Amino acid sequence: MKIGWIGVGNMGKPMAKHIQEYASEFTVCDLNQEAAVDILENGGKWAETPSECAKDKDILFMSLPMPQDVEKVSTGKDGIIESVKPGTILLDASTNSLSMVKKLHKTFDEKGVEFLDCPVSGGVIGAMNKDMSIMVGGKESTYKKIKPALDAMGDKAIYCGPVGSGTICKLSHQLFSGLLLGITTEVLTSGVKAGMDLDTLIDAISRCASAKNPPFDNWKASQEYNFEGDEMSFFLELAAKDIRLACEMARENKVPLDMANIFEQNIIEAMNKGWGKKNSGIVRKIIADRAGVSLDYAPGGFSS
Repeated sequence: MKIGWIGVGNMGKPMAKHIQEYASEFTVCDLNQEAAVDILENGGKWAETPSECAKDKDILFMSLPMPQDVEKVSTGKDGIIESVKPGTILLDASTNSLSMVKKLHKTFDEKGVEFLDCPVSGGVIGAMNKDMSIMVGGKESTYKKIKPALDAMGDKAIYCGPVGSGTICKLSHQLFSGLLLGITTEVLTSGVKAGMDLDTLIDAISRCASAKNPPFDNWKASQEYNFEGDEMSFFLELAAKDIRLACEMARENKVPLDMANIFEQNIIEAMNKGWGKKNSGIVRKIIADRAGVSLDYAPGGFSS
């Protein structure tokens, strides 16, 4: 099976390497050829443009940072649309906007290309270990056809419904993950400000009925208060994009978002401090700093 992959960033690269093992022929495309060196050394082919990458492929994946990147790669100059053949299955593994997903589905459907949205969750480590949720929207028959390829990439693929359903599920998860980060940080900041030490506070709350779940387990496992970004991080700028898209989706459907709107403002404040390339968990610092509290440690960002 001939497979192409566009976008080998922190998340895209480990996923691409898994798919390469499944493919009979594998072609990769990225702005930075050096990012794909090990894929090429393992027999992969290099494409200079998305159009070249899409040519004569059975399956084509995209894993890109922003909706505008997906649109440019799909329909811009030297884009996928210029060469993709009818019958190709095009999967967008990016965290995209719902409106963009529906727009691209319509565009490619007119070309006879089967478009599915399949955003993922699990972070870089999950991508490396095939320990990821893959939320798929599109024709169920197409999902069943490409399920073996998805299984090569992650162990938790789920069919969510028509095109856009995977994106709805992913954005809902991102909103949940972000709000959880904000709520736990606010609760602990309040307790520390009132005079408790962080260890005892977390231990006490974790024993209570409403907190017998993972949120505070993350704090217990933390050893430092460090939000410098690295290749394993889910950067704040990407978290900001995900929360913005989730809030936009809710507003388009006239859903009031009391807590989410407040949390988004915290993220905007963190972005305005120039923290876009730091670990997304740095938004915790905004909450604690407002209270004049220095937390001894905290987990990293929310899930990608």
